[in-house]
Amino acid sequence: MELKNHNLTETQYREIMYEKRPCLDQQGQVAEQLFTAWIILNNPSQYNSYTTKAVKEIIFAFAEASNDRQVVAVVFTAVGDKAFCTGGNTREYAEYYSGNPQEYSQYMRLFNDMVSAILKCEKPVICRVNGMRIGGGQEIGMACDFSITSDMARFGQAGPRHGSAPIGGATDFLPLFTGIERAMASLTLCEPLSAHQAYYYGIVSDIVPVLKYKGRFIVNPLVITDRLTDEYGRIIFGTQKSGAELQKAKEIVSDSETDLSLLDEAVNRLTTKLLYTFPNCTMKTISEVRKFKLEHWDKNKESSREWLALNMMTEAKAGFKAFNEGPKENREINFIRLRQLLSEGKPWDEDLHRAISPQYQTEKV
Repeated sequence: MELKNHNLTETQYREIMYEKRPCLDQQGQVAEQLFTAWIILNNPSQYNSYTTKAVKEIIFAFAEASNDRQVVAVVFTAVGDKAFCTGGNTREYAEYYSGNPQEYSQYMRLFNDMVSAILKCEKPVICRVNGMRIGGGQEIGMACDFSITSDMARFGQAGPRHGSAPIGGATDFLPLFTGIERAMASLTLCEPLSAHQAYYYGIVSDIVPVLKYKGRFIVNPLVITDRLTDEYGRIIFGTQKSGAELQKAKEIVSDSETDLSLLDEAVNRLTTKLLYTFPNCTMKTISEVRKFKLEHWDKNKESSREWLALNMMTEAKAGFKAFNEGPKENREINFIRLRQLLSEGKPWDEDLHRAISPQYQTEKV
């Protein structure tokens, strides 16, 4: 019988990579005609941020993997060891979408379709976190069903510090992982979590070392991995070391090499476990669990898109342009000056923009 092709269109991947890799059985042998689809972000020079074109390719890639009868699971990851994804491409945001709400509204429709493509994929989706998972990268990562991370990765949001709000999924998903208060702190303060904190909070399902020091794998030396408490009795597991301890840890990192082989082994172990389940029963289970994310995502995504588009006229315009055009040592606006000017009733005009932006720091209103 000739099988039908259910893909909407054929596509050539240019800004991402799409690969089919053999599934392994419990003996480590190739399971014939069965594969894992790897969707790989490929923009390492900009920390694997996604452009408009990349977003469209990701949508197509998830549809292709979802429809492929030979695919057992999807691995969503990126090239390199610095970043899984840091969100939307800030250069494109600053140079094209800033001050252009009607265009950003169309872009956000694509972004929403990307998140929905992950949530409706008819295969289990594993996020292989090879480095930073920040901003929109955290949002598309949390849309996945499983996350396995390098213990050197960092997680978190950047929106309120760069002119946006984390409403591309983070406000919908993160409280489900961590609870309301921890989510509130992460989403508003934009302080990154270490991979160990993310594991402790339940944001990821597995964590593996990736640093090799003197030929042996070591746990991330930059963070506290003992279950210690501070003077208030708070657990400080996963927080960054300080002082002389931090300096010594940085020296160890600089003398180490990064090896992601244990990360790949952990991903392969999970795909092998999924291989030994009934496919329809597994996907029904995953679909039921996804409902908790979808309940919030489907309710909010359109109003969030409209708000984000209008925000491109004010705070997002200032934040993205500051990040893109400001000096390397200062890519944030003057928050105190902004609040002072708004308290005086200043409108969001070019004078206000220049008064708060680091690239115009010598100018005054």
